[in-house]
Amino acid sequence: MSKVLLSGNEAAARGAFEAGVRVCSAYPGTPSTEIFEELPKYRDALYCEWAPNEKVALEVAYGASIAGVRSLCAMKHVGLNVAADPLFTAAYNGVTGGFVIVTADDPSMHSSQNEQDNRHYARAARLPMIEPSDSQECLDFMKAAYELSERFDVPVLFRTTTRIAHSKSLVEEGERTERAPIPYVRNGKKYIAAPANAMRNHPKLEKIMAEVQEYGNECPLNKLELKGRKIGVITASIAYQYAKDAFPADTSFLKLGLTYPLPMKLISEFASKVEKLYVVEELDGFMEDQIKAAGIDCVGKELLGNIYELNPQLVRQRVFGEQAETVDVGVRAVSRPPALCPGCPHRGFFYTMAKHKDFVVAGDIGCYTLGGTPPLNALDSVVCMGAGFTVAMGMAKAFKQAGIEKKVFGVMGDSTFFHSGMTGAAEIIYNDGDVIPVVLDNSITGMTGHQDNPGSGFNLEGEIAEKLKIEDILTAYGYQKVIIVDPQDLAAMEQAVQDAIAFEGHAAIIVRRPCLLIKRIRHDIGKCAVDRSVCIGCKKCLSVGCPAIMIKDGRAEIDRAQCVGCTVCAQVCPMRAISREGGESK
Repeated sequence: MSKVLLSGNEAAARGAFEAGVRVCSAYPGTPSTEIFEELPKYRDALYCEWAPNEKVALEVAYGASIAGVRSLCAMKHVGLNVAADPLFTAAYNGVTGGFVIVTADDPSMHSSQNEQDNRHYARAARLPMIEPSDSQECLDFMKAAYELSERFDVPVLFRTTTRIAHSKSLVEEGERTERAPIPYVRNGKKYIAAPANAMRNHPKLEKIMAEVQEYGNECPLNKLELKGRKIGVITASIAYQYAKDAFPADTSFLKLGLTYPLPMKLISEFASKVEKLYVVEELDGFMEDQIKAAGIDCVGKELLGNIYELNPQLVRQRVFGEQAETVDVGVRAVSRPPALCPGCPHRGFFYTMAKHKDFVVAGDIGCYTLGGTPPLNALDSVVCMGAGFTVAMGMAKAFKQAGIEKKVFGVMGDSTFFHSGMTGAAEIIYNDGDVIPVVLDNSITGMTGHQDNPGSGFNLEGEIAEKLKIEDILTAYGYQKVIIVDPQDLAAMEQAVQDAIAFEGHAAIIVRRPCLLIKRIRHDIGKCAVDRSVCIGCKKCLSVGCPAIMIKDGRAEIDRAQCVGCTVCAQVCPMRAISREGGESK
């Protein structure tokens, strides 16, 4: 077949298709999201879905494996924390059909709250781990992962990074190989994770991993590139591309595709062929520590460091002391702090919260994390998905114990509510928390690129799906007052907050307005304008944090290219100098 230009995520999806995968489940999370956005094009051959969270995704895919078909799940690195419970048990139990778990790490935290190195999960859970270094390998290694899974009766971790997932390179596609489902046979000793069965399965897993390690010494995924004897480099993933660029042409390489368990015999033989051995890897010294523990002398993290991404220039500088040549073109970067989009429905809520300095607001992971940035500064904490309600609960209980009067709000989006917020909502009711849970319902999973969720009314394949109503869920949990409010009506937003505070019982707020970027919704979009003869330059309009508003020559001005006519700025203007064209300011 002809070669095509694909990102690593697109190639990984193609590899799953070609491998004969039948069932795929994931929760969106950058940098893994596009794998599942690509899969619906193969819907005639496989089933794919967005699950409510990563734990559900892994369990659905693993269930499909138990039933006898090849399956796939995918998530970003922190998502594997959510899925860790079934991950460790699946390693003990083994598989029927091949089972691959994609973990997409995010060195330098381009869109994440940490840069944890998920290679440690392979070691902790006793799972083989495969790491591609370009798009072609994303396709080829994905197919190899299924062969490995079925050969050794074990799930396989498939680790990518942001640069692998999103970089594009030429890929030669193949044809799909259909795999007949393996006939299902009930096997309680294998798949019922009771202590007695787990005690039998653990020694079996250790034996499997010893066999995989031996296989790694001759595995085609691990490649020797012998050139000179002076310098040798052991590397994997995107670090291989950086090292190839940075090291001299006569450098010998051992590029590992199967990075756990490490092929120590192969590594020892390679080390004996070179005078100086380097280990080049991003983040932790995962390979280096194991190689040094085996008594093999090597150099790595003392030069390269263990935080943030590498690149060829950094490797060259840190290993050889060579500074990259630069040319001053007279252009300076302009600092542009992150901000909610013009017309974002979250803005009205956070503006309301920001006015009350005595409120404590526990936030969550999503677009609304930006509610904690200037000028809104409306959040007190952000921990992880679903923690908005539960962290708020802990803070409220602490304040009560300390005799401190504080009104505490927990905040999260609609997708996060379905992901891991419902248990927090139950916690508040069950343990009688003095917390007002707030769901910012913008009808989509906004942060990762507008994927559907159980509350959007559509599934991954674009079909109409049952739409779960957040208000019904909260009412069923026992919230006696559930207030639904449009956040772009600032007076109504303030009243909703005050009504929730005044209610004697458990109240919750749903802040509901669709994200303006949802294409299937027809939005009421217009433009606001400033009457500069009325504007006094008080800058109150800047307090809403809208990128479309600026001060020019001492007066407010609105960028028409960005404005969508939401009128939030008009509502805060004390002089009523801002109005929507063709209408009145509110």
